[in-house]
Amino acid sequence: MTATDTLPRLDRRRFVADLVSRLPEDTLLVTGLGSPSYDVFAAGDRPGTFYLWGAMGAAAPLALGLALAQPDRPVVAVTGDGEHLMGIGTLATIGAQLPPNLTLVVLDNAHFGETGMQPSHTQLGTDLVAVAQGFGIQNTVRVTDLAQTEGLAARIRARSATTYAHVLIDTTEPPRALPPRDGVANKNSLRAALGLATF
Repeated sequence: MTATDTLPRLDRRRFVADLVSRLPEDTLLVTGLGSPSYDVFAAGDRPGTFYLWGAMGAAAPLALGLALAQPDRPVVAVTGDGEHLMGIGTLATIGAQLPPNLTLVVLDNAHFGETGMQPSHTQLGTDLVAVAQGFGIQNTVRVTDLAQTEGLAARIRARSATTYAHVLIDTTEPPRALPPRDGVANKNSLRAALGLATF
């Protein structure tokens, strides 16, 4: 039995839509491949969102780079447990840097949803909150109730500490809402939101 086996799990699309609706307009969003990208896009495409398609493990490091480069803006990575576990070592660098405007939101259904719903490490005993704390990220929260969404959004708005949110979600699969697959267009959209030249 794992630390989360008996805890409630949320509808991921409802949670993501609720969270995104509470974020400041200048928030920079990075989405992990698969469901997190679909859910953020379904919540409403907004400037400053970068959708990762096949870059497994890259959501957290990309968000870290944005947070360091854009300290006056909230930066949020929304990713899944499988994508996050692929690049878990990035938490060591995040723990060493601790940019106060960075929030990692890990949607954990305890499965590798994009490759056939095999059990992920979180179903096999890995406690992601303990892992994040072990890497030096002390501002952590485990989300098991939609009523916690506003508290998480308030942390994001405050930009006062690197925050790690472990969100327990169920395994339901809503219809896919596919963001643009054009990598150049995605890059240019983010650069335009940052006031940078596009090419």
